[in-house]
Amino acid sequence: MAVAASRSPAGGGPPGTPGTPAGRPSPAAGGLPIFGRLIANIEQVVLGKREGIELLVAALVARGHVLIEDIPGVGKTILARALAASIQAEFRRVQCTPDLLPSDVTGVTVYNPKELTFEFRRGPAFTNILLADEINRATPRTQSAFLEAMEERQVSVDGHSLHLPRPFFLVATQNPIDLAGTFPLPEAQLDRFLLRLSLGYPEDGVEVQMLKAQRESHPIARLQPVMDVPHLMAAQDAVRKVFVHDAVLGYVQALVAETRRHPHAQFGASPRGALALMRASQALAAIRLMSYVLPDHVKTLAKAVLAHRIVVRPRSRVQGIDGARVVEDALHKVVVPVDYAP
Repeated sequence: MAVAASRSPAGGGPPGTPGTPAGRPSPAAGGLPIFGRLIANIEQVVLGKREGIELLVAALVARGHVLIEDIPGVGKTILARALAASIQAEFRRVQCTPDLLPSDVTGVTVYNPKELTFEFRRGPAFTNILLADEINRATPRTQSAFLEAMEERQVSVDGHSLHLPRPFFLVATQNPIDLAGTFPLPEAQLDRFLLRLSLGYPEDGVEVQMLKAQRESHPIARLQPVMDVPHLMAAQDAVRKVFVHDAVLGYVQALVAETRRHPHAQFGASPRGALALMRASQALAAIRLMSYVLPDHVKTLAKAVLAHRIVVRPRSRVQGIDGARVVEDALHKVVVPVDYAP
């Protein structure tokens, strides 16, 4: 089936909408030019990766979590640290290793001999932004400690459920699973990540700029916050008000359904994947100062949101086919809506 051409209006809101001049942030999006400053701030450290930074920020304001997967040394950890340094929020880091225990993430109850009582010592999960560095170096038992925190925003210790601070945003990095000393993440945990990113090598000119910028010191040491927690939480609430036309909702559902029918997919994207694609599209629209979601927003996010949720048949994996290929085929097959403005 041929793909219909989508139209993208030049202005920052639907044509004819009062009080929404072209190129201006819309009231529905809460007026969010602050995201432009946030992205520009991170770009001082992570050069030449604007699209990846945009998607990371979109996941943050959509209240999701991000998995950054790539080979060592391309800036996965620096990207997460730059985001944390740009927001005036509590930040903690867990360096995942094979001997890391679940209690090292959630916390542990210890006996206080002076008070003759047991007291709970909170783990690094009790923070606003948590970096789980090289998460696939932790054992499956420790990886499961992140599941409840990601989905329920709480942890269970000694039979008690303890709520995590708001907001709670997990950025996990991992090396490709075929490298030595790694444990592949289970499908149930992969499904909890709103999106998965891959940075890749920088372009030649950008790499030269990076070398110049780090001759004396790292730029992250000079990074100043441009957003605080109250502003972030207000932005997260405002993003939910970004309009999504029924035609775009149908487009999201059709893409997800097509991944389930694909001959190379053993299991397609879940309903959680459809909801994640809608939420992430609302966030990306707000970041780009739009009052409603375009099909182009959905297409931009489709691979990052859906590919890691698809289980490819074993024979297809041998042929080099992965979830990204399944999503790409779905994007080519499903017709793009042409009427989607309020």
